Formats: sequence, structure tokens, C-alpha cells
Amino acid sequence: MPFNLKGRNFLALKDFSPKEIQFLLDLSIKLKRDKYAGIRSRNLEGKNIALIFEKPSTRTRCAFTVACIDEGAHPEYLGKDDIQLGKKETVKDTARVLGRMFDGIEFRGFKHETVLGLAEHAGVPVWNGLTDLFHPTQILADFMTIIEIFGHLRGIKFAYVGDGRNNMANSLMIGCAKMGMDCRIVSPKSLFPAKDIVAMAEGFAKETGASITITDKVDTGVKGVDVIYTDVWASMGEEDKIPERIKLLKPYQINKEMEKKIGNPDYIFLHCLPCFHNLDTKLSQQFPEICEATDDIFESKHSKVFDEAENRLHTIKAVMVATLGR
Repeated sequence: MPFNLKGRNFLALKDFSPKEIQFLLDLSIKLKRDKYAGIRSRNLEGKNIALIFEKPSTRTRCAFTVACIDEGAHPEYLGKDDIQLGKKETVKDTARVLGRMFDGIEFRGFKHETVLGLAEHAGVPVWNGLTDLFHPTQILADFMTIIEIFGHLRGIKFAYVGDGRNNMANSLMIGCAKMGMDCRIVSPKSLFPAKDIVAMAEGFAKETGASITITDKVDTGVKGVDVIYTDVWASMGEEDKIPERIKLLKPYQINKEMEKKIGNPDYIFLHCLPCFHNLDTKLSQQFPEICEATDDIFESKHSKVFDEAENRLHTIKAVMVATLGR
């Protein structure tokens, strides 16, 4: 193993060097090939993994569960009503209890401070499955998908369009900066990312030759990009802001008109999912205009969202194997 990540937490990409991130991506690709070939290395044989979920999940939960089982570990799902975390027991005490019983802990929830507290006190590797600040396992899956299609990350022109101050924009900006990419956050000014996150990304960009652009101008922001990316207009817990966000973000919808502005016939569309691209969900029926990407984009040849979703499994498996596996 070129990089010894054994025992490391995986909380945010800012904590990892470009070479360490690339190693995790290379390992993800290897583990995907192994799975397709029917090879089961069972690198986590005998391990017990706690999966703490304050927020509901499809991809993160399923990816961690299947990754554990593929590699020989036992996953234990702990929903928000299954344990005393945040009710009768502090993060510190919960971490010290779970760390005595489990070999690794995944956390998906609201406050980033919670996953930091778990990591500080558990004594075993802790992995961030999503917080209000960062979503690092998703970025690995995004980058793996880009590598599978383009063969590299350095120099890729990447535009994130929409809510520029959420955990996805934060994580993508940091990840792109680490990997030498041309990153554009295209967003209304009122939803620009936090200045400290931008400053952090710009610092990493100086080291790698990446570029970071924050703009509210769609035409220049998406022109010539290889990858266009978006997320829901209101994150979990922000449903009361949906009407306001629709007004703000309607001009940032990824649609055929925006596709013309991209001007690259080989661009790809990515989304961390779930995506409001039609009226088949209760929320989209309640708010018909909450559509960050139109159906003709989501279902087009440019859309790689389901390759991206599958790659959550392989990248999460790589993170656990690298930090906990034999």
C-alpha cells in the first residue's frame, strides 16, 4: 500500500493530500473490477461496523451495507431513534461506548461537529457519510466516474450550478482544488459559498495549479465545461425555504438552453441524487417548479448519474478497506 491510511478518519477531503485521494480512487477502481470479476478479498473479515443515520438515506446506507458485507464485515444500522445520541447521551459518551464495541463508525447527520466529536473520542476510524458542511464519500464517487469517462482529473473543466453554499458545493470545491481541476461555482450571489471555504480551496489550488471561480453568471460559468453538476435546491431540513429557492434558482436550472451555453458535445451531467427532474415524487407534485435539472437532461446520453450512484459503493468500500482493512 503506497499510503498508510490505517486508522485514519475520513471526515473531509481537506485532510487528505492529492496523492492520498488518488490512491483511494485507484483502490476504488480495483475493488470495482474485483467485484465484477467475482473476486471477494474480504479485507474486513471479522470487523463490526456501526452505521449511524440521523438523516434518511438511499445511496449512503446501501453502499456502506453492501461494502461491509462484500468485504466480510457486519454492518449494524443505528437510526436516530435506535440509540441515545443527542437525547440522553452526549456525542463524547456515545463515541466511547461504540468505540469499545465496533471497529469502525459511519455517521450521516446534521452537524459536522458531531462527526468531529465521534472521531475525537471513539478510538476507531470514523467516516463521514454526510454532514451540513461536507460530503466527502460522494466526491470520491463523482471523481471516480469522471476518471472512468475522461481518464483523468487534472485540467477537467467542472461547473457546479445551483446552491453554492451547501455541503456538495463545499466538498466539490475542495476536491477539485486538491486534484488540479478548473472548478466554477455558478450560483446567485446570495448563495455564494462561505468565504472561509473559498479561501481554503484557493489555498489548495495554489499548490496544485487548480483554478477556482465563483460567479453568478451562467453563460461564462458553464461555457466549455466537461462536467456540469447540480444538487437539490433545498437540502434536507430546508423544506420551508423551497418557494424562495425556486425564485432564486430557476435561472440556474440545467436544461436544454443551458446545454447550448455549455457548447461541449461531450460534456457529462452529474448529480448526487435524489434529483427532482420530473413530477413523480410527492414534493415535486407539491412544488412543480422545484426542478434543478429537466428530465430531458437527466435521461440523456450525457447523464452518468447512475454510474455515479453505483460508484458510491466502490469508493466507500475503498475508504473502509484503506483505513481499517488488513
